[in-house]
Amino acid sequence: MAECLEAGSLKALAGVRHGFFTRRGGVSEGIYASLNTGLGSRDARENALENRRRALTVLGGGELVTPLQVHSDICAVVEEPWPVDAPVRADAVATRRPGLAVAVNTADCTPVLFADPDAGVVAAAHAGWKGALGGVLEATVEAMAGLGADPARIVCAIGPVISQENYEVGPEFHERFVSENAEHAWFFRPSGREGHFMFDLPGFVRMRLECAGVASVENLGLCTYADAERFFSYRRATHRGEPDYGRQLSAIMLTP
Repeated sequence: MAECLEAGSLKALAGVRHGFFTRRGGVSEGIYASLNTGLGSRDARENALENRRRALTVLGGGELVTPLQVHSDICAVVEEPWPVDAPVRADAVATRRPGLAVAVNTADCTPVLFADPDAGVVAAAHAGWKGALGGVLEATVEAMAGLGADPARIVCAIGPVISQENYEVGPEFHERFVSENAEHAWFFRPSGREGHFMFDLPGFVRMRLECAGVASVENLGLCTYADAERFFSYRRATHRGEPDYGRQLSAIMLTP
């Protein structure tokens, strides 16, 4: 069975199902073992599709909707599922339709799941550094509000993401953040290399969510890079010289 983790804050909500899936419980092999759900990987397509089906089964059925992720600030609103072969270019998906599991794939970037059960609106966002800095989280809250959600009721959960301890960046990266807002320096600390820094991506994401006025933010505190048994990691695969990497799914839905 596909293995998934849950956030206590989302699990407590009536009428909402969610899961931050690990890499366990699928059919893929080799560097993709085993629950790789990334159709953009070079894994066998039939394996990724079967893994997506297994994840959806754990959620209780329905229809799975994932965007073509491009590190943008776009949140797509979904009323009807789009074809799996023709996804919308976006980095977040919101819906008020029960039975639609909106989801994102990640492998170090931040998966964030959102819910306002009173309004009957849920969303999933993929927030790498570029998307988080560019406003994808705020765009998601705005899209949910357009569907009737109230930011003051929105519950958010941050899933498995690369931790500050494993995310070294260069001086240009640091400058890009602090030139926008000097207070962004809070999310950097010096690394062991001169002029380089360790960046706190989940901390930065939490800050952006809180500034967007959401009711609560839960961080599962799980590092994709550090835990090779449970999670895929783009950076770890790069450091190992592997030719590609798998992706794990994070999904949320309103129960039919």
